[in-house]
Amino acid sequence: MKVTVVGAGAVGASCAEYIAMKNFCSEVVLVDIKEGFAEGKAMDLMQTASLNGFDTKITGTTGDYSKTAGSQIAVITSGIPRKPGMTREELIGINAGIVKEVTSNLVQHSPDVIIIVVSNPMDTMAYLVHKTSGLPKNRIIGMGGALDSARFKYRLAEAMGCPSSDVDGMVIAAHSDTGMVPLMSKATRNGVPATAFLSEEQQNSVVEATKVGGATLTKLLGTSAWYAPGAAVSVIVQAIACDQKKMIPCSVMLEGEYGQSDICLGVPCIIGANGIEKIVEIELTEAEKEKFATAANAVREVNGDLKNL
Repeated sequence: MKVTVVGAGAVGASCAEYIAMKNFCSEVVLVDIKEGFAEGKAMDLMQTASLNGFDTKITGTTGDYSKTAGSQIAVITSGIPRKPGMTREELIGINAGIVKEVTSNLVQHSPDVIIIVVSNPMDTMAYLVHKTSGLPKNRIIGMGGALDSARFKYRLAEAMGCPSSDVDGMVIAAHSDTGMVPLMSKATRNGVPATAFLSEEQQNSVVEATKVGGATLTKLLGTSAWYAPGAAVSVIVQAIACDQKKMIPCSVMLEGEYGQSDICLGVPCIIGANGIEKIVEIELTEAEKEKFATAANAVREVNGDLKNL
């Protein structure tokens, strides 16, 4: 299997590294617009192959999409990263043009591709790919829910003082500081509700820390995070490549599910060889339903800016 990663910056290179190290695909192609950058990242990563024990071939190219031809999966990470104090919504003017052009090039050379969108504002960029690519809805996936859920589980494990492997949890709705909805009502530790271990104050603290997870890292690092986003992408790519039928929260086009239509939002999905194989509708509390609807309204407002581009 051939996988393309567009954007060879920290997030894109992290995606390529995790995908290669899991050793389930034959080739990863890195694409970037900066001369020699993708080629250099690919060479550096290939020099870890004998050390890390993988056989995946990693190649790089400066904007030559013919080298991506025949990719079954493509990951779009390109665009400017969020700077400290910048909201994801402020990125739309620049990143929409980049994502639209990248999508066109990918589909031209790999018409059967499944696209995973990482570029921010992610829910709106996933919506843009739907509106411009001509691909069926099952082959366009926004990564955000997988990353946000990992951050939620990190905060849950931290609060309960337990290993992350003990914890399960899910974040739905928008991939933004104000729009994500961590589902505390569904969080568990080895099947036991997390609420049995955490006070109401601790629960609220976990939820709020999860919602600002990206902003917290941006403030500390001076740019967006890359390790966890790369790992989140690799989980989705592997679920597709290996037809795992894993349930992963992803931003997908809704057509009546959760009371929303013509919008991309994070919801639990079954991910397999065909991409989005099923949207799983779970019962939400009234408060969660209200927060989901509020997030949808905010994303629609950002989506409206696409009409001016």
